[in-house]
Amino acid sequence: MRRAGIAWTGCLVVMLAAFMLLQVPTTAQAGEKDFIRLIAPNAPGSTVDFTARLLSPALSKALGKEVVVENLPGAGGIIGTQQLVRAPKDGSTIGIVSDNHVIIPSIYKDVPYDAIKDVTPISILAINTLVLVTNTNVQARTVKELIELAKSQPGKLSYGSAGNGSVLHLAAELFCSEAGVKITHVPYKGGSQLLADLMGGHVHMGMVGMSTVAEQIKAGKINALAVSTPKRTSVFPDVPTLVEAGLPNYSFTTWIAMIAPGNLPQPVVQRLNGAALDTLKLKEVRDGLAAQGLEIVGSTSEEAAKLFAADIVKKAQIVKQSGAKMQ
Repeated sequence: MRRAGIAWTGCLVVMLAAFMLLQVPTTAQAGEKDFIRLIAPNAPGSTVDFTARLLSPALSKALGKEVVVENLPGAGGIIGTQQLVRAPKDGSTIGIVSDNHVIIPSIYKDVPYDAIKDVTPISILAINTLVLVTNTNVQARTVKELIELAKSQPGKLSYGSAGNGSVLHLAAELFCSEAGVKITHVPYKGGSQLLADLMGGHVHMGMVGMSTVAEQIKAGKINALAVSTPKRTSVFPDVPTLVEAGLPNYSFTTWIAMIAPGNLPQPVVQRLNGAALDTLKLKEVRDGLAAQGLEIVGSTSEEAAKLFAADIVKKAQIVKQSGAKMQ
């Protein structure tokens, strides 16, 4: 009887161990869905990164799961976006991108995804203001003076960008094209490195997102000459637009959007869009975006998809006009 009891006890232990082993994959699988990845395919300090981190706490509450921001910079945004398009189509992975997303196909020869078909636009969150800035050593305080300086020293002035093919690269190339000047391009791996070298005097100028330089402009560490938008920004109402500053054909509007993997089920799209719009209604979010020169939009998914389709054509024309190329 004693041996039988021992045998039964041993059998029970084996059964319990087997049951626990069977539960491990299930538990791990459930754990993987306990948070939502928010991919920012840009370096920390960029406008995309700023927006993602501002929105993530409110999105966590709206979606009922922690939203974790993951920076995956590189190749103008291709590396991070490639991760997103390969993710499960269940809402567990979303992304924040700029209009650089629709510029990439015109700049890079080999993009491992389709910028339209392989993503689901969730919402255009905001319109971003770009500002033409110079370091404080540049002897130009207006756009006119900068153009005159550049023409007197062809190729000697330099501008920085967040990388080849980035929004900042294209916006600055368009400025050079419209102004008829030759300024050397210095690509960086992200906006934070560009800003550090700009303040340090290693590059002369750049077209940068207002959200990344507002504090530095206010502190007098860099000079703001003009903004890219059709209207002046409320953050710096005394800074003219590039059109007012003498470039009547300059037009470059940049935006920030939420996206997800392509062919996302409509109920998931509606849930994510609703969470995004609810987040944009919060005072702390609205104030945070406005303080950085971002104008809130909050579109539907359908409106976002239409803008993506239209802008990929429009930005391709600007790429051709500006002559921007990979180096």
